[in-house]
Amino acid sequence: MISVSRDVFALAQTFTISRGSKTHAYVLTVRITRGGITGWGECVPYARYGETLDSVTAQINSLPEGISRADLQSALPPGAARNAVDCALWDWEAKAAGKRVWQLAGLPEPGPKEVTYTLSLDTPDAMRAMAAEHAHRPVLKIKLGTPDDMPRLEAVRAGAPDAKIIIDANEGWTPEVYADLAPHLVRLGVALVEQPLPAGADDMLAEIARPLPVCADESCFDAASLLALQGKYDMVNLKLDKTGGLTEALRTRDAAAHLGFGLMVGCMVGSSLATAPAVLVAQSAEVSDLDGPLLLREDRPHPLRYDAQGVHPSDPQLWG
Repeated sequence: MISVSRDVFALAQTFTISRGSKTHAYVLTVRITRGGITGWGECVPYARYGETLDSVTAQINSLPEGISRADLQSALPPGAARNAVDCALWDWEAKAAGKRVWQLAGLPEPGPKEVTYTLSLDTPDAMRAMAAEHAHRPVLKIKLGTPDDMPRLEAVRAGAPDAKIIIDANEGWTPEVYADLAPHLVRLGVALVEQPLPAGADDMLAEIARPLPVCADESCFDAASLLALQGKYDMVNLKLDKTGGLTEALRTRDAAAHLGFGLMVGCMVGSSLATAPAVLVAQSAEVSDLDGPLLLREDRPHPLRYDAQGVHPSDPQLWG
């Protein structure tokens, strides 16, 4: 039996990017029960990709009850619906076999991974205060993509002078804006810029200087999308809600390495259940942007553990 339900998690504080603000995470939880064993997974439908809670629920409900993980890959396109079902099937398979998912997938035993912490878009003064509050974290990620980005970046650097900084422009810049900002990003010690130009309008990245690494996010979905990114991007950001689950994420990770891309593994703002499978993919990543659960006021039972080492692999009572 495949069932899907809606869950809501309050955020610790309002989270803002250039596209808007949110105070709660709205997610879908998929449970698959076969032979008295239940596996589960979570997805976060994302309006940027034309997804809604209703549309993703309809996709999940369209699946036959006994679908296999192999058949799922062609039954649904990459996206949130396939992700939740794929991860639920991995969880079910692990429980049925009495093993962990990493063992079934032929992966090395996972360990903790250093994670970035994302600062919400706000006024420069507020962002400086947030940066100072989280200056102990090794990597801070800033959501930019507005006409007033430089004062915000300067404020964050002042608040956290020693932290590694990466920037996510969320498709918010033009080639001219990025070319103008790039020298200042280098001056302020920015280590990476993510998706500076809109997906589908990013060909200029192959023609202009890239003085610091550029990572594809909205331009990267699955392994099939990688070839078009060559020459434009240095890294790719894999999110399971984009790849359509752990199965394709692992395949895309390997394909990206073969093509010479660096790897970031990210997540949407969801619970520990959504992030747990991504921790396995992130074991070989240069950047692990898996702070979704840290942004929540409430989480699943047996949540992921975060400490000075980063995010730890999931407890089997949570997933996998």
